[in-house]
Amino acid sequence: MKISYRWLKRYLAIDLPAEEVSGLLTNCGLEVENLEMTEAVKGGLKGVVIGEVKTCVRHPNSDHLSITTVDVGAPELLTIVCGAPNVRAGQKVPVATIGTVLWQGDQSFEIKLSKIRGELSQGMICAEDELGLGTSHAGIMELPPDAPVGKLASDHFQLREEVVFEIGLTPNRTDAMSHLGVARDLLAALKSQDAAYKDLQLRIPSVDDFRPDNLSLPIVVEVEDTEACPRYSGVSVTGVEVGESPEWMRSLLTEAGIRPINNVVDISNFVMLETGQPLHFFDADEVNGQRIVVKKLPDKTAFVTLDQVTRELSGDDLMICNSKEGMCIAGVFGGMKSGVSEKTTRVFIESAHFNPRSIRKTSKRHGLQTDSSFRFERGVDPNGTLFALKRAALLLKEFAGGSIASEIVDIYPHPIPEQVIRVRYEAADRLIGKRIPRDQIRTILNDTGIRILSEDSETLLVSVPTFKLDVTREADVVEEILRIYGYNNIEIPTEIKASVVYSEKPDREKVREVVSGLLTGIGFHEIMNNSLTNPDYYEPVKEFVPGSFAEVINPLSRELKILRQAMLFGGLESIVHNINRRSPDLKFFEFGKTYHQQPDQINSEDVVRRYRETEHLALFVTGRKEPEHWHTSDEGVDFFYLKAVVMNILQRLGMDSAKLTFQTMDSSLLTETFVGICHQDRVLAMGAVHCDILARFNIRQEVFYADLDMEIISGMLKDTGIEFRPLPRFPEVRRDLALLLSGEIQFAQIEQLAFQVEKRLLKKIRLFDVYEGEKIGEGKKSYAVTFFLQDDEKTLTDTEIDQVMERLMSAFKHKFQAVIR
Repeated sequence: MKISYRWLKRYLAIDLPAEEVSGLLTNCGLEVENLEMTEAVKGGLKGVVIGEVKTCVRHPNSDHLSITTVDVGAPELLTIVCGAPNVRAGQKVPVATIGTVLWQGDQSFEIKLSKIRGELSQGMICAEDELGLGTSHAGIMELPPDAPVGKLASDHFQLREEVVFEIGLTPNRTDAMSHLGVARDLLAALKSQDAAYKDLQLRIPSVDDFRPDNLSLPIVVEVEDTEACPRYSGVSVTGVEVGESPEWMRSLLTEAGIRPINNVVDISNFVMLETGQPLHFFDADEVNGQRIVVKKLPDKTAFVTLDQVTRELSGDDLMICNSKEGMCIAGVFGGMKSGVSEKTTRVFIESAHFNPRSIRKTSKRHGLQTDSSFRFERGVDPNGTLFALKRAALLLKEFAGGSIASEIVDIYPHPIPEQVIRVRYEAADRLIGKRIPRDQIRTILNDTGIRILSEDSETLLVSVPTFKLDVTREADVVEEILRIYGYNNIEIPTEIKASVVYSEKPDREKVREVVSGLLTGIGFHEIMNNSLTNPDYYEPVKEFVPGSFAEVINPLSRELKILRQAMLFGGLESIVHNINRRSPDLKFFEFGKTYHQQPDQINSEDVVRRYRETEHLALFVTGRKEPEHWHTSDEGVDFFYLKAVVMNILQRLGMDSAKLTFQTMDSSLLTETFVGICHQDRVLAMGAVHCDILARFNIRQEVFYADLDMEIISGMLKDTGIEFRPLPRFPEVRRDLALLLSGEIQFAQIEQLAFQVEKRLLKKIRLFDVYEGEKIGEGKKSYAVTFFLQDDEKTLTDTEIDQVMERLMSAFKHKFQAVIR
């Protein structure tokens, strides 16, 4: 949310550096995410200067162009071709020189040296709309005769750069959805932290002058659904002249990110940004029967909204209607017919309080997110409608020439009271961790709008205003005190009190830390992707993904409609994001959960939906093994690189590699085959991502992916651990074998059989060569394997070594029909 510093100063007499104000706001819970400078005119009129037209003659090749010479304070006069009918010699005018960039809305154009109908033009004499200083394009802008030639236009028009705070507003802080709300917090923070501001007061605009001028336009209001609309207030204004807003209002709205339109619409937006209360201005001539009914229309009723789109209403959508038809989707969007136009002279102002749940459902149902719905669905002050209504009516009188033409209509059958809460000083001290002076607590409460009804030495009885919707209990009041006092002002304790807590082994957080440390140490980067994802990703592979989708009922968009069932697609999004930014060599890992809907469980009366969450570790590698460097090769990552990383992880966690097996499996998520690492019928998968999947993401390089189920790994680790072993005292022995086998035999089978044959002396096996070719026959494969033998108690003799190798060769011949070469 954008908050204008100049706007804040209308309510607080301060002149602090913007950086200091930013710090104060952040410390009191309104985090300033960005501090930006805004220009009253886009581009700041850089390159535009004041000039004087010295000569003006007709263009020889055009009957509507003139050739002028203009003095802009430079050594030579500029020749400028101008098409304005009012240009003449002796005028003072704004001149855009060569290189100046002017803006028309979001479009820019640069003034260049050019020829127009054969005549040289060295700049442009500007109209006010071309400079962004107005809307007129009837002719060039004429300046006063005393305007100094050569003076910068930005100085002449006194354009200022204004400070705007971009505040990351949390959903619970509905009281800060306005400039008055932010000013209230800033006042409290200043008075709490600097005694120099003890007399500073919040200057709230007065509405005491509000009173009807006549009763010529009474409009009857009826609220049929008081649950969806607890309060509805309104008043009529006649004699309105739609025109331009005052400059100060236009500039403030621009700073807050709102485009000025006309005085009536601008007043509505101004009051909303000032007070946080959304308003709606109806053209009273479109209020059929001078009657407004707040109700829900029948399901599937067609309604044309202000954007000229015909929408099908739900029976749960609250509508503002006249005696015949709907005029507005309450709190969300106006209708095509009832809005204010240039011909409007009579206005009915709506200031209402709608049920946040009702507004949010309607907003999401129709995909309409407006400034009004943003505020209503979070909750606005039910007791603030009248102030905003009177403020808007008085501004209409002042800047649109209107007259208040009715008494205020206020339908409020069940007034919402302020919360009364008892606050114990002892509880405040305990929750804050520090004893704050009692006088300072009382000052903070008063400055935040919380009234103290009574007090004694131990407690306060306070009344919480209705604009603080999130303050409902003692702890919430303490939080208000703490955030204004300042979290940074709470000293770090000198001692820590803790109790011994038993946790089951293995500790998942510790496992994550160990794995993260290992992976970052070998060049991986951790990524974190959104658990919400696009269901279209799963369309080609849905038969391979277990369980149904866990869908979001009211998704923000279709691309965020379901909870992910696989870690793959989020990682591919991160990869393509980096590749598109010329970072093709990537090593990523991500800890996250996948979500699956289980078969419904049917009870006697209800169907209970069950969901399963599973934690995973996903690994992604693509591109080169090493960063590009003169000393490294261009060798790319491959399946075996990824396999080595996975094995390093498992070994670092204390797993015995001898207990792991490998098998080829089918999956459409990866290539036609991929490898599963198996341990007691539990599978951890890895392989190369299928080219069809990569093509959907427009990735043109190989990507290798491993998916490790952390629940399976945790189960594996329950009976394992890392133990210290002394360095071997006796040497190891190497023996090599060349085995001619069927092409279907995998090295993992050889490794598994070898360890079954010799469990004590065989320590490890290494494959150092694989050969396939015509020389050994079709369907055959030759493995060159090294066996490492070692006895922990003594040096092995040749006889013992030969006996082990004989048993191994015999097993290979019998099991695999191997030929020993």
